[in-house]
Amino acid sequence: MSLSEFLIVGFPDLQREYFHLVAWFFFVLYVITVVGNLILVVVFALEPSLQKPMYIIMVSLALSDIGFTTVALPKLIARYWWNDGSIGVHTCFFQRHMIHYFGSLNSLILLTMALDRCLAVCFPFRYPLLMTVPNMLGLTVFSWIIAHIFPGIGTINFTFASFCGPNRIIQAFCDTLSLTALVCGETNQYGASYGAAMFILYFPLGFIIVSYFWIIFSVFRMSNNQGKKKTISTCATQGFIIAIYYLPRFFVYSTPFFPNLTMTADKRMVTTLFYSFFPPLINPFIYCLRTKEIQDIFKRWIQRQKTILKMDFKNVSPSQV
Repeated sequence: MSLSEFLIVGFPDLQREYFHLVAWFFFVLYVITVVGNLILVVVFALEPSLQKPMYIIMVSLALSDIGFTTVALPKLIARYWWNDGSIGVHTCFFQRHMIHYFGSLNSLILLTMALDRCLAVCFPFRYPLLMTVPNMLGLTVFSWIIAHIFPGIGTINFTFASFCGPNRIIQAFCDTLSLTALVCGETNQYGASYGAAMFILYFPLGFIIVSYFWIIFSVFRMSNNQGKKKTISTCATQGFIIAIYYLPRFFVYSTPFFPNLTMTADKRMVTTLFYSFFPPLINPFIYCLRTKEIQDIFKRWIQRQKTILKMDFKNVSPSQV
């Protein structure tokens, strides 16, 4: 391995006068994403009433989104804020591993979420027995551990690969496609990485699709119209997020294997940024803040603060005023 560092290029055609504007955009995106997901984690920790299987999934997704954006965005911000795109070879390998790790983890979390909803809707009487808090914690820990296996295949391959140059990564962060383009000689190891990526993405997707069809079938057998509307609305919202997460990834990952699929570097980067950072940004609002139980908690907190302020105001003596 003759290279000692790589250079994160980002958008190859972006003019220098827009660098700070882009840096501010990604900085604001990072802050909103982390704060939004962190609020959910804090609410879950403070409210015992939320310590249920479904909210354990939501917190797991929030922590995964925080981890992904923290791994991916700071270096990109530094690239445009201080024109510092250099990254060490082993640091790049670590970033690449964690990028794909959190991608794999999110796929497993979405699978767990689909399983939870399917059991809740299709087997409502068995659900409390099957999906207990200990069972959900076990599934969550299992997902966080096993998600390392699939990106680990590529990490081992790249560790033993030779990089002759150039060292420019035309992407927002180190990923498999970008590093494969810089490998000297044969790149057969990418086939194994591609196969692992497709498996961890589309095996869960297959289960998710089947479970949602099962849910919809069960919903149409319900006599409660209000329950039907609520379930269909939830499925439609989650289906939108799932489509954003899976479909663009397929085109980006599959471009090297299909001659008819072509993407310019800028289009590929925009697509990657969209499916990477848009779901973590809106997940707290889609999955959590729209949930009535969490809305009621926020209302109760606000009402409590108002009561405390009123009591403090009444206790102020005239001499203090």
